[in-house]
Amino acid sequence: MIDYKIYRACNELPEAWDNFPCEDIFLRTEFLKGLEGATPINITSYYVAVFKEEKLVGISVIQRVQMYLDDIFRRTSNSKIRQTGKQLVSKIIKGNALVIGNLMHTGQHGICFDSNKISQDDFLSIIQKAIDELTIEIKEKFNKKIRIIAFKDYFEDDPIHNSSGFFKEQNLYKIQVQPNMMFNVLDSWETTENYISDFNKKYRRRYKTARKKSAELTCKELDENYVKKNSKHLFKLYENVSDNARVNSFKLSESHFLSLKKSLKHNFKVFGYFLNEDLVGFYTLILNNEALETYFLGYNKELQHKYQMYLNMLFNMACFGIENNFKTVVFARTAMEIKSSIGAKPNTMHVYLKHTNSFIANTVLKCIVKYMNPMRKWEERHPFNKSN
Repeated sequence: MIDYKIYRACNELPEAWDNFPCEDIFLRTEFLKGLEGATPINITSYYVAVFKEEKLVGISVIQRVQMYLDDIFRRTSNSKIRQTGKQLVSKIIKGNALVIGNLMHTGQHGICFDSNKISQDDFLSIIQKAIDELTIEIKEKFNKKIRIIAFKDYFEDDPIHNSSGFFKEQNLYKIQVQPNMMFNVLDSWETTENYISDFNKKYRRRYKTARKKSAELTCKELDENYVKKNSKHLFKLYENVSDNARVNSFKLSESHFLSLKKSLKHNFKVFGYFLNEDLVGFYTLILNNEALETYFLGYNKELQHKYQMYLNMLFNMACFGIENNFKTVVFARTAMEIKSSIGAKPNTMHVYLKHTNSFIANTVLKCIVKYMNPMRKWEERHPFNKSN
């Protein structure tokens, strides 16, 4: 017999959850507790445990996301056409969505199951039952209707695509989204110097220029005590970057970085950039087994260009991955051109999506996704010598 249970808080999760053989830190309670302690106000997480003969065979995280115009579109525009477009988009997508995965981070961080004990189709069918239950609960408890359901984010070679029958039955449509920029650490890069020496002349010169421009800055890791004392300042630096995004479906809470640092300990790294002892920028990393996940960052916009802080952050992230023996560095799906210039490669990703209003056609939904997450034209850079 296959059954499931929905948990609404991390402290309710069974002991078997962390004993389940899942290597994704984003599905472990150490991360989920940290996230729960400082979740954006418009996101609520639910945890689904799937049992077969009373033994745990799969887990899932489903997020309820409340989306409204001011949350989605941060930057205002005086253009009447743009404002009209935003209003039309808002009418279609505003309200509640259920996302199978983590809306706050690129990648498939929503499901994990033991394929030796339960088939993928059976597992997804159970997750669908949980989605149906949550849809009813949210309507009864909050008087809110779920408008959108989404399974995110899957690489082209993910086994989930083998369950096309399930997605077709549930009227979930496969839509390509912006690629995930992945930096693969070569075996030959035993040191950072090996990595830099593989650049061609143009990009080696670019690396040296970036480092020279940031010479006045000091970069160092921040401990929990510093993060606690400077949470407001870190948040303001994060806002400088976040509020500049054309589309965004959430805003972190002020205590987000501290909450994750407390919960993840050494698996959550915060590095700060200092100019004359003043914190002017920072970036964060999550150590996810063999993958180094780049997380949120922030900086003083007036100083960013002068010191090439963002580019130096990317170099530092790549070097950390090399020096600490990670196989990949996950750079996510923003600023793809500059990320390719330090060696990251685009990996195509897909989501499965549907609007619960049957009158909203698949073509309309695809247009909305493209509007909110446009496939931007960009030129991939090739920084290494041809032998690489």
